[in-house]
Amino acid sequence: MLPSRPTAGPHTKTAGWLDWYEGPAQPRFALPPGSVDAHCHVFGPGDVFPYAPERKYTPCDASAEQLFALRDHLGFARNVIVQATCHGADNSALVDALTKAAGRARGVATVRRDISDAQLRALHEAGVRGVRFNFVKRLVDFTPQDELMDIAARIARLGWHVVIYFEARDLPELWDFFTALPTTVVVDHMGRPDVNLPVDGPQFELFMRLMREHPNIWSKVSCPERLSLSGPPALDGQSAPYRDVLPFARRVVETFPDRVLWGTDWPHPNLKDHMPDDGLLVDFIPQIATTAELQRKLLVDNPMRLYWA
Repeated sequence: MLPSRPTAGPHTKTAGWLDWYEGPAQPRFALPPGSVDAHCHVFGPGDVFPYAPERKYTPCDASAEQLFALRDHLGFARNVIVQATCHGADNSALVDALTKAAGRARGVATVRRDISDAQLRALHEAGVRGVRFNFVKRLVDFTPQDELMDIAARIARLGWHVVIYFEARDLPELWDFFTALPTTVVVDHMGRPDVNLPVDGPQFELFMRLMREHPNIWSKVSCPERLSLSGPPALDGQSAPYRDVLPFARRVVETFPDRVLWGTDWPHPNLKDHMPDDGLLVDFIPQIATTAELQRKLLVDNPMRLYWA
């Protein structure tokens, strides 16, 4: 059982906000030793780390202590904590979590062009190894691409990478920018494909082409709960969870086994219809990485090479 969510705070959650699930199942799948949850977040707590005034949503609190309790419950050894958009470019909550992790976490920050070299070095010392560029218009305001490219050039000198979050329909117009980035580039959630379309259709084939033609581009094969139209397993337990996402994620894992990552996405911000059980999400892994070798690369070798090497 994770530590309980606080019952009150100095802020009001977005109407209809779904809080994270407090009683995740014990996974049946035994994670390889040293596994990394390579995509998760911390929110606040808001009375300690206030949410950004320009935020598009206000979440429930989700503390570092609660994240690490989930890590231990699921059997992960480490986390990669991604700066949440509700905190804007104030990475204080992220840095606090990295400090508390005592080397067992790395971070992906959000920074602005005016950040100083000294501030970048401080983030590096705290454990940050990347920056995130968000192109999902409902979550963030547009940042000019020349500003983002300037940031990418500066963080390249630190050996960091860029994480990009976008929706599949926007890939054609973003292609030239993504392929010009001077760093390793990690795509969140396979570029959010429409899983109602064929896995070998033109939309997903464009994403596969992006990875095939650009060996610096990696992908997270996480968040089936965000992409699925079939949804979680039925109450009778007879249907596979998120079965419509399986062929997409499996294709990426099998085609690019050395450039894939996986994460829980806890505490699952901005979901509208259901809150996933993180234990069941772990049990999704062997369905997309079907051999011990693929599982080890996805969960241990790849994230360790990118974040701890």
